[in-house]
Amino acid sequence: MNAYVTGAPGWLGTRLVEALFQGLPDTPSLSPAPGRRVHCLVRPGTDTASLAGADIVEGDLRDPDAAERFLRGGEGGTVFHSAGVIHPTRGVREFYEVNVEGTKRLLEAAEKHGLRRFIYVSSNSPIGVNPAPEERFDENAPYHPYMNYGRSKMLAEQAVKVAEERGKLETVIIRPPWFYGPNQPDRQTLFFSMIRQGKFPLVGAGQNRRSMAFIDNICQGLLLCERAREARGQTYWIADRRPYSMTEIIGTVEDVMARDFGVEPARQRMKLPSIASEVAFGMDSMLQSIGLYHQKMHVLSEMNKTIACDVSKAERELGYDPKVDLAEGMRRSMAWMLERGISW
Repeated sequence: MNAYVTGAPGWLGTRLVEALFQGLPDTPSLSPAPGRRVHCLVRPGTDTASLAGADIVEGDLRDPDAAERFLRGGEGGTVFHSAGVIHPTRGVREFYEVNVEGTKRLLEAAEKHGLRRFIYVSSNSPIGVNPAPEERFDENAPYHPYMNYGRSKMLAEQAVKVAEERGKLETVIIRPPWFYGPNQPDRQTLFFSMIRQGKFPLVGAGQNRRSMAFIDNICQGLLLCERAREARGQTYWIADRRPYSMTEIIGTVEDVMARDFGVEPARQRMKLPSIASEVAFGMDSMLQSIGLYHQKMHVLSEMNKTIACDVSKAERELGYDPKVDLAEGMRRSMAWMLERGISW
């Protein structure tokens, strides 16, 4: 079966293409299918050097014809739909143009051309934030979207479920939380730099917990969702095995820098009261209500909140076994940076 990947050469899409061709080193049982072709939908003018071996189709999900051209001839194949807008540059309308309408176009084209399975990469944001620090979301948690990004991903999930009900296409939804790992974008490099310099904001006591997902753990989940018959019509949280407190996340990054790379971080915290996130939440909400978006304000609004999930359903039904924990994942991230001359 051919694979059709959106979101490459983005962070997850690039690693997924590599996994489809080469497998995952920590999960040899998910070896690639011999002779399998991988097709990628990329925006016009994008550098595709990282997608060696893939068939490239240029197109934008906002273009009504792009999905049609991409999936034509794909009968029996699998769509891995990881493309989406997380931090828009032209205001909140981009969330809906790409995350919602783009997904609907791709679903319609997949049905039309007889694709077998459609795996949608959603987010924790449609479910929002945990009501209490000790709680973890499972797949029965109700929708409570976090601002416009969360709402757009909720609407996209609902479109996927409607397509499943039509019966022409097998669908699966995964919800990975905060990504980390090689191929990271600039915002993740900034995360390391701020920790090294002692400038990363610790909001409140730092005991709020975050589920995180190493990039290869997500790819393992995606490959299992394609292979498992019982995954059809299901939704899965895909993340590291347990959530981490913000204090643990920062401390782990500091320890890896010192232990594995001989770089001694400042080991300081830029401590902010919890109300700082609540003020940012109010300002973020106000800006988004008039169609504007400020990335740093949005990120700060989440910094005192618990966003934690339970992956036991994926373990039980898919055989999901996240191999890489926080310390090893951060080590691989930093090694990737050094190999490319990227300084933190």
